[in-house]
Amino acid sequence: MRLQKYMAECGVASRRKCEEYIAQGRVTINGERVTHMGAQVAQGDQVTFDGEPIQLEKRRQYIMLNKPRGVVTTLSDPQGRKTVRDLIEGIPERIYPVGRLDWDTCGLLIMTNDGELMQTVTHPSHQVEKVYLARVRGELSEQELGRLECGLTLDDGHRTAPARVTLLPDDPALMGQKSLYIAVHEGHNRLVRRMFEAVGAQVMYLRRERVGKLSLGHLKEGAWRHLSEKEVEYLRSLAKEDGDEA
Repeated sequence: MRLQKYMAECGVASRRKCEEYIAQGRVTINGERVTHMGAQVAQGDQVTFDGEPIQLEKRRQYIMLNKPRGVVTTLSDPQGRKTVRDLIEGIPERIYPVGRLDWDTCGLLIMTNDGELMQTVTHPSHQVEKVYLARVRGELSEQELGRLECGLTLDDGHRTAPARVTLLPDDPALMGQKSLYIAVHEGHNRLVRRMFEAVGAQVMYLRRERVGKLSLGHLKEGAWRHLSEKEVEYLRSLAKEDGDEA
């Protein structure tokens, strides 16, 4: 089996992302660092990623976590900060976050050891919608809301895709802040925060409420649950809709 396919099936990441990891020299087979794409993994081979052994898991795990603020979306942190893996107890399999949420963003995060499913949810071609609840400081005129909805250019030159914005009623307890839902389907770095910065507003609070048809519901902050079979099948169906079998 090709190394990148083996890594994906171990749940490390999508095949494309695993190819990047291999090229970066982060993978070894039987103690030898591998950087070329043609490497094969045979039965009995010992494979490591960033020094950690990886192997095919017999049991697939699909988890929804309500990530709190102040927790990093990684499996380990050199600064010693709490990670999303620290919040998942009783799951012996090595599971990985699907996409990421910033340190200061909370809400819905999927974790799994199914690399192919990770590719389905994160690949831009599938345009999986992500809905956030945001509280922002600053005036938001109809023109500025229109820019968010039509797409705008960020500070790095990236042109955002159109977003859906729903302004919520003002809360007297949140003087000077606006609450709204914003729906996007891109995964650009700190996308939502930078979109608001581009229209002169500062995000004070950001929570991801929904990924595709999957919703946080009543899941408490810091808690997690297994995805239902119906939810897993829905995520798998996203790839079938456009014939993508990656």
